Amino acid sequence: MHDEDQLIAISALQHWLYCPRQCALIHVEQAWAENKFTAEGKVMHARAHDGPDESRPGVRITRGMPVRSLRLGISGQCDIVEFHADGRVLPVEYKRGKPKAHRADEVQLCAQALCLEEMLGIEVTRGALYYGERHRRTEVEFDRELKQLVESTAAAVHACFTAGTTPLAEYDPRRCDACSLIDHCQPKALRFKKGAAAWFHSNLPSPAP
Repeated sequence: MHDEDQLIAISALQHWLYCPRQCALIHVEQAWAENKFTAEGKVMHARAHDGPDESRPGVRITRGMPVRSLRLGISGQCDIVEFHADGRVLPVEYKRGKPKAHRADEVQLCAQALCLEEMLGIEVTRGALYYGERHRRTEVEFDRELKQLVESTAAAVHACFTAGTTPLAEYDPRRCDACSLIDHCQPKALRFKKGAAAWFHSNLPSPAP
């Protein structure tokens, strides 16, 4: 179990799975920069959070609900939580783009579900990701594999934050070129430095004994 002052942001898990270095830059070094993608995402989250709670036939909708898990050491805020009359509780996370090949968004949503389970003493089996580019929900089942990925990711992020170290850059154009922190991170420059060091190590003669 973790103390309240040891909790890390649920968003850090999503950042870690996208790029461990990005996660540490944001949450350890407190670095941040906006680009088109982050600005659009911020607007979408604001729309989800800022509306009033509401009730519809068979469902109560709560917006901007704070959640936390002392077991996992995480805390955050759900965009929307739906409380259905049949007892189902459904967290909904809003994203600006479209479904991705990696599982970072699913982990973020599942982490919210695990927080709800711990706080409310219930079982949350499903949630939904609403992608702005598609204008519809993608349902996510919280199976054992996904829950284990949340737990292992939370443990890895806690270990990184406790050590206070930032992982080295590994340039990947599909990931890095869309990142708002690319100028701060300088992954291409670090890749060149590592490549140059390897070349000198391989080509310069060893010093005489």
